Amino acid sequence: MRQELIEKIMFMLQRYDIDKNELQTSLTIALNDYEVTARETALAVRDEDKNAYYLRKFIIAKTVKGCTERTIGYYSTELRKIIDNIGKSVEDITADDIRYYLALRERRDKVSRTTMDNELRCLRSFFNWLQQEELLTRNPTVKLDKIKGPKKKKPAFTEMEVEKIRAACQNNKETAIVEVLLSTGCRVSELVCIQLQDIVENSLTVHGKGEKDRIVYLNAKAQIALEKYVKERNDSNPYLFPRMIAISKMDRKRLKNAYKYSENVLPDGHMDKSSVEQTVRKIAKRCDVVGAHPHRFRRTCATFALRRGMPIEQVSKMLGHEQIGTTQIYLDLDEKDLEQAHRKYVV
Repeated sequence: MRQELIEKIMFMLQRYDIDKNELQTSLTIALNDYEVTARETALAVRDEDKNAYYLRKFIIAKTVKGCTERTIGYYSTELRKIIDNIGKSVEDITADDIRYYLALRERRDKVSRTTMDNELRCLRSFFNWLQQEELLTRNPTVKLDKIKGPKKKKPAFTEMEVEKIRAACQNNKETAIVEVLLSTGCRVSELVCIQLQDIVENSLTVHGKGEKDRIVYLNAKAQIALEKYVKERNDSNPYLFPRMIAISKMDRKRLKNAYKYSENVLPDGHMDKSSVEQTVRKIAKRCDVVGAHPHRFRRTCATFALRRGMPIEQVSKMLGHEQIGTTQIYLDLDEKDLEQAHRKYVV
């Protein structure tokens, strides 16, 4: 109960700029000499409330740990969906229940094995935590192996496609988006969160997954593109790609270069991911490049870097991957690349 009280206090104070580790340490020391018990206002916890109780405690623990809102939302949505579909108390769920649920997902819902493995990982995290906190004595997920699916390497852009996309950009903002994606390999979620103050000469700081910052670098084309784009800005929004007012409220004559006019730019907030995705698709449509989306620029950046001799360890660091295996999935290398590498490195 003492730990639960600490987690509740930290959860309520998360909106404030407080050092979470320092707060948790101070609360732990302050409450050490006290016995903490919950005030019981009901005769018993109803069986149908137990699942909600366990889920709530898990979500609070993840929030206190520092998981992002996106991660918290994913855990909350997926776990509720899975447990509701299984239709049993968390305490009674068995490995066979989970196997049956996953089999239905594959046969009835036609989901991919990657989706199934993601759901299993979500359940595994939940039950591991329940067992570690001694809320449950057994963990049904320990009997289940990782679900292996086909690892398909998705294609990067060709050099011809990259040049077509560059030529199809209609203003400096579009060019800046394309060049930053190609030069840094950053995720679209990282791109939209870049602030002007994050750019220092040929480098910029991006805020990656798990609130992990890293420095990425701008090539000459990206630097020139950003310089031209920023010079055209007349607003005070701190983001590199700021949030705009609704298109319906913009001057139609100025729509193509709307970012140049301060009345079209909101004072705060950044461009959302869907807007970047729409922009990329529009550019690609103009030059007949099929299958264009922001993440493909990330794959292209990694592939081109490796082809030009960058060690895979450095490519992995540039992309913000914790494991090189994740980076390898991104790479679009064919037999010709392997043949050239063999000639260069193998005696």
